[in-house]
Amino acid sequence: MLMASISSSPRTVEEIFKDFSARRAGLVRALTFDVDDFYSQCDPEKENLCLYGHPNESWEVTLPAEEVPPELPEPALGINFARDGMQRKDWLSLVAVHSDCWLLSVSFYFGARLNRNERNRKRLFSMINDLPSLFEVVTGRKPVKDKPSVDSGSKVRNNGKLVFALQRSLDGQAKNNSKLMDDNDGDEEDEHGETICGSCGGTYNSDEFWIGCDICERWYHGKCVKITPAKAESIKHYKCPSCCTKKGRQQ
Repeated sequence: MLMASISSSPRTVEEIFKDFSARRAGLVRALTFDVDDFYSQCDPEKENLCLYGHPNESWEVTLPAEEVPPELPEPALGINFARDGMQRKDWLSLVAVHSDCWLLSVSFYFGARLNRNERNRKRLFSMINDLPSLFEVVTGRKPVKDKPSVDSGSKVRNNGKLVFALQRSLDGQAKNNSKLMDDNDGDEEDEHGETICGSCGGTYNSDEFWIGCDICERWYHGKCVKITPAKAESIKHYKCPSCCTKKGRQQ
């Protein structure tokens, strides 16, 4: 894997910021100048893929590190699964947000060793904050915190786990073949309004089918993990791609 051969261990604020800037430059290139190449490499038919930015200002789409725990914090896993289920610009913006989080986690992984009494970590964050985020570069605007509205949706219980059911209307008729929950359904809807897809990072919307992993208890869009409502009916215990990958590593 390319990442292991070009990893670095910066020690000072200036070195960490230089590392951050170089990795960021690689990711900016992937999401802007090389976006067509990046998009084509994120084939949903491939395994769980990650986007890495390297200290030499290059970028790479590849499988996650095999080491457990990894040498450095890992970027978002499985970015390719949601590619064809969203508009291109929306998918790129989500990848950018996850990449921003990864860049910060790597920098503060190195920054944990800085001398707190000299306020070095605060200075490091200030230097990083002066640069536009990847999300701002990709979208051309600052992130908004608008919370999407959550419409009333139905849920069904299948083999002991709660699954968000897809509810649509057809010719003005409500098409819903799932069993409705009891009167506290509205309260549960509000509770799951904060649910985030473990693959694409999208917020819960009752118009979309969701499924929960029985291992890590994370929730996913059905389209992101390639599970349809019909297929979910035959699954006794669902295991998400991330948990499947972790099991493979342990073996």
